[in-house]
Amino acid sequence: MLANAHSFKEKSDKLADVNAGLFTYPVLMAADIIMYDADFVPVGKDQKQHLEMTKDIASSFNHQYGDTFVLPEPKIDEQVMTIPGTDGQKMSKSYGNIIDIFLADKPLRKQVMAIVTDSTPLEEPKDPDTCNVFKIYELLGTDAQIQEMRNNYTGGNYGYGHAKQALYDLIIDKFSKERAAFNEYINNPDLIDAKLKEGEEKARLIAREVLGRVREKLGF
Repeated sequence: MLANAHSFKEKSDKLADVNAGLFTYPVLMAADIIMYDADFVPVGKDQKQHLEMTKDIASSFNHQYGDTFVLPEPKIDEQVMTIPGTDGQKMSKSYGNIIDIFLADKPLRKQVMAIVTDSTPLEEPKDPDTCNVFKIYELLGTDAQIQEMRNNYTGGNYGYGHAKQALYDLIIDKFSKERAAFNEYINNPDLIDAKLKEGEEKARLIAREVLGRVREKLGF
């Protein structure tokens, strides 16, 4: 089962880079999920297999020892099943193609401006459905904003530089509250510690109950 995990198979052609951590990662993820009685887990399309493996592990335990674990179901937003990165691949920190919305203005703009595009001249119409900038903009904009951007692409005399600037402006506007909150927390470590403590206590109550069920079934 673990050898069939996407995260393992996509790197199996470079076995020198594969370690036990990568191979057993789905089990660790399964433990993180079933520990907290999650009914639904919001994931991207690429993480669906991990949920299926989690259900298999939990189902096997339930079959052997009786009803113990909640069997989680994936909750996938069809519009954002896979988020494109700045190079057109799946966005991933390991690929170095992310847009970090919490960066300061200048570094954030630099990331947006680095999005890969084709060489269509400014004056010519462009296909929004094949453009990395538009694909990301489409995930964040309102219906009206998306339609306006589509019209800009197909109407011509609208360059990729314009589109990237529009995407940057949209990110700044859409995540203004989140960016402000991030800066407040990052500049006040005590607030972070307090929030972590609060989450820890909440998680501990749930995990203690689940572990209690497991110990009871196993006779500990």
